[in-house]
Amino acid sequence: MSIAPESRVTSLSLTISDLDRSLAFYRSIGFEAAPTGANRAALGPPGGMPFLYLEARPGALHPRGVTGLFHFAVLHPDRAALARAFRHMVDARIRFTGFADHLVSEALYFSDPDGNGIEYYRDRPRGQWTRHGVEVKMTTDPLDLDSLLAEAAIAPEPWQGLEAGTRLGHMHLHVAHIRPAEQFYHDALGFDITCRFGSQASFYAAGGYHHHIATNTWAGVGAPPPPEGAAGLNEFTIEVPNDAALRSAAERLTTHGASFRQDGRDLLTEDPSRNRVRISPAA
Repeated sequence: MSIAPESRVTSLSLTISDLDRSLAFYRSIGFEAAPTGANRAALGPPGGMPFLYLEARPGALHPRGVTGLFHFAVLHPDRAALARAFRHMVDARIRFTGFADHLVSEALYFSDPDGNGIEYYRDRPRGQWTRHGVEVKMTTDPLDLDSLLAEAAIAPEPWQGLEAGTRLGHMHLHVAHIRPAEQFYHDALGFDITCRFGSQASFYAAGGYHHHIATNTWAGVGAPPPPEGAAGLNEFTIEVPNDAALRSAAERLTTHGASFRQDGRDLLTEDPSRNRVRISPAA
């Protein structure tokens, strides 16, 4: 049984080492930030709902060669919005780690001060995607940066930050092994497998999207989980449309031998690489 087609990823929580430093960085790339307690903050587009939660642990380090976050991906409402963000980030001298045309999307890659990977992207219209059943053709081609900057020049007004409608689009995770990850995200949670990059990466989606979650072994096959208290991913949230969909998720997890616990209305579980997943019914 597939997960409800309306399901999507909606938020994530990160451990970082220095809250002031992180807030300055995230504000510089368009987030609005509000402290929510000692060493904590919630971030989102100006005037919009937060979807990124930071928890500072002074001295936390971001280890290499472990499972956890590869990147979280911020979906911009259209190409013009991505272009304006790109122009601002170039002017602000943000250091990029990569650029890609994935056929279904155009993407910019960079990292926060603790090494947490970030993707800013926009989707092409679904009618332009190449499909074979539930599979979606994706690749990594060079991004036309000149075209993106030309798009930004069409609207030269001062940039005011992330635009209305910007939200968390997908999560990309390091895992120890691909097959157990597929058994968890596809078999137990019910996402469709929409693409595979050989035996190194698999992509999962609900409702015909290209991917809401991806897993890869690029940190090393058999990579261990990060040590307790490390900088990186705490958890991310999959939102299902209602309580019935939440009960179905619990039944699938039970059937496939995946442990979970209740946390209020939510379910808390972990994939086989100990990436923590919260499953929450829509409000």
